[in-house]
Amino acid sequence: MKRLCLFIIMLVFFISSGMVYADPIKSKEMVKNIQWLGHDTFRISADKNIYIDPFKIKNKDSADLILITHGHHDHCSPDDIAKITGPNTMIITPPSCAEKIKGNIKVVKRQDNIEINGVDIEVVPAYNVDKQYHPKTADGVGYILNIKGVRIYHAGDTDRIPEMKGFRKIGIALLPVSGKYVMTAEEAVLAAMDIKPHIAIPMHYGTIIGSVSDAQRFAQALKGKVEVIILKEEQ
Repeated sequence: MKRLCLFIIMLVFFISSGMVYADPIKSKEMVKNIQWLGHDTFRISADKNIYIDPFKIKNKDSADLILITHGHHDHCSPDDIAKITGPNTMIITPPSCAEKIKGNIKVVKRQDNIEINGVDIEVVPAYNVDKQYHPKTADGVGYILNIKGVRIYHAGDTDRIPEMKGFRKIGIALLPVSGKYVMTAEEAVLAAMDIKPHIAIPMHYGTIIGSVSDAQRFAQALKGKVEVIILKEEQ
């Protein structure tokens, strides 16, 4: 009886402290709800209709949540945001994009932890370490979303940064691989090893810069270490 009580106490502690999280099978199932729409744009449709960095959207839609990582035109596109904004859409953005768009806007900054429509959101840093396209002094961010028990990390436009080693319990990591403005495929491999997600999905290629070969090099280098899924671009 004492052992059972101890087990229950430990289980409650682990759950409350976030130490129990999605297993690899659950993360693999969640991938079915993720669409890559090109570049850094994703649509996640699991209970809520969530878009991240909508750009070159072809079809009108009504999102529950739109998350913007920074103010560059290929991430903060007012026309694309408007195309998927409905009467109840909440837009999460750093200040550099908030001033350009309209709607129900919540401005966030790095280290914020918020809950919107049942989705827990951690706002994390995103910046360059050896170039100045996305300086650390700017307000670029990434997001960690907890959706149905799976923690999904969208890196935004970033290099491999020290903070990544502190990202825990990531089920799915969406990582840029094109180089120049962001990590190269080889640097993204090291980032994936820092983060240790169940699944890594490459992004930031095929539209403005980079090609599928970057994604393929990323996948090949992580073979046997981290599962990589290269999504087909959809609309």
